[in-house]
Amino acid sequence: MNGLFEQADDPRPLADRLRPASLDEYVGQTHLFGPGKPLRRMLEGGHLHSMILWGPPGTGKTTLARLVAQQCDAEFIALSAVMAGVKDIRAAAEQAQEARKAGRRTVLFLDEVHRFNKAQQDAFLPWVEDGTLVFIGATTENPSFELNNALLSRARVYVLRALTEADIRRVLDRGLAKQTQVRADEAALEMIARAADGDARRSLNMLELAMDLASAEDPPVINAAIAGEVASGGLRRFDKQGEAFYDQISALHKSVRGSDPDAALYWLCRMLDGGADPRYLARRVLRMASEDIGNADPRGLTMSLEACEVYERLGSPEGELAIAQAVVFLACTAKSNAVYAAFNEAMEDAKSQGSLEVPMHLRNAPTRLMKNLGYGKGYRYAHDEPDAYAAGENYFPEGMQPKQYYQPAPRGLEIKIGEALARRKNSSKDST
Repeated sequence: MNGLFEQADDPRPLADRLRPASLDEYVGQTHLFGPGKPLRRMLEGGHLHSMILWGPPGTGKTTLARLVAQQCDAEFIALSAVMAGVKDIRAAAEQAQEARKAGRRTVLFLDEVHRFNKAQQDAFLPWVEDGTLVFIGATTENPSFELNNALLSRARVYVLRALTEADIRRVLDRGLAKQTQVRADEAALEMIARAADGDARRSLNMLELAMDLASAEDPPVINAAIAGEVASGGLRRFDKQGEAFYDQISALHKSVRGSDPDAALYWLCRMLDGGADPRYLARRVLRMASEDIGNADPRGLTMSLEACEVYERLGSPEGELAIAQAVVFLACTAKSNAVYAAFNEAMEDAKSQGSLEVPMHLRNAPTRLMKNLGYGKGYRYAHDEPDAYAAGENYFPEGMQPKQYYQPAPRGLEIKIGEALARRKNSSKDST
């Protein structure tokens, strides 16, 4: 890259050299900082407040923190939670106190704030509370789970969105404008913008590499071949421990529940593409089969279990097709959450009603003493009854009112199950 850019002796990556110098140069987040938006007007009026910037990588959180301090004419101290500790926070507070004596406010920016434990987060509170520091934290994780309530109560949370392809194109155009030797085909820029997946930093890193490759060509042009080379191998936004992971598995589950096989396949592939463990996905498919299909089509559970076994035999990528087959079947077949709902209600009763005794007629009597005590006395063996059903028999504990937890849905096989249960219920009524 040497010689291509202005300030060719600057060793910093292109993404760092192209940080916007003002809010007008800032790309994206127009829902927060676009012209006329309340937050922008507040900052332009010099009204500074503590905030948490939550969003995916490459959406401009660090840049935005710097611009906020600049816009409000405040001192700026940047720390990273990966390397900093309470000692660094105290040092920043002392620096801010000196600035305060000179009539200047101080913005303390903490990147990766979610990496601080709750005790470390508490270290900010006294200085945020008395106005010594204006705190700006940046995180890719959900603040609701990662930050303590005391810190959240003192800072506004702003959600930053992934940049659109149009936003990324603006970033790439700025990068190209910084030099004059290399040009780029429109198709190549579109490929890089798409591969960046909403991450401005990633897009500029790819552009910088593409320029390096193109500079050795004659003429120096970033074409589709070069763009394809630098854009290959990237994974979509995904975090095996974070918000994106649980959002995507939720979308997959709800697509299956909503009987949309195409959307379900898309989310399955998004997670596989992002690096999710297929075994985890197969286990979740088993859960869907029980929770959302249940007895409306018991084949769903069988097929899901078989998909797990197929994956164990074949591995990736061949075994992933069996998981996809199960997902499509579950999405297309009849739905019922009757067993799921019945299980939850019965579990609630089991927890709330104490240790109710097993009725004597339902107890096992393997010894003479137990028989003499009445264990098993009066038990009606169902196979000896008409239609193998002991009409009128009670199987609940004494003192507990019999309940109907399981309410079969009027879909799939549960139509037949519901009819059979209704016949037995009427038979029990007739026997009383």
